[in-house]
Amino acid sequence: MPLSLLPKYRAESLTDLTPAFLRSRNIRLLLLDFDNTVVPYTTDTPTAEMAAWLEAMKASDIPICVVSNSRKDRVKVFCDQWGIPCVRRALKPLGRGIRQAMAQFGAVPEQTALAGDQIFTDTLGGNLCGLTTVLVMPINNHNFWLKARHVLEQPLIYLARKRSISYEKS
Repeated sequence: MPLSLLPKYRAESLTDLTPAFLRSRNIRLLLLDFDNTVVPYTTDTPTAEMAAWLEAMKASDIPICVVSNSRKDRVKVFCDQWGIPCVRRALKPLGRGIRQAMAQFGAVPEQTALAGDQIFTDTLGGNLCGLTTVLVMPINNHNFWLKARHVLEQPLIYLARKRSISYEKS
């Protein structure tokens, strides 16, 4: 796969991705980053909107799976509570964890999307594996390092601005 730091799509929030949008792009599996994509680093409790989205996705025909670089047990505890499969220590942007998640579902790259808040891990990792990538805005850049990373990503986010999801949520 060619090296690309640009996502296929951009969204303000993970909750902007609907099953209808994914189906219309032939996506049959949605992989999710965890920290700052599903919940902030500072909590394990999703917002009411995120909780409703997780339930709606679980009820849809498009499975979701968390693929996180985190080593912390909080990812597994959250996923177990919500009944969501997960792969921890994914080593994104390397493809090991992404391929492991796809293998769990018998998925192929052409029908898999990866949504996350970081260009240098989520977008790059998904692109290297041939997936459809969706860059979502981080939930909360609460410390210096997260803010600094976001500043470094700004030129790439600017280049990807035309790739924003524009559709009516259903």
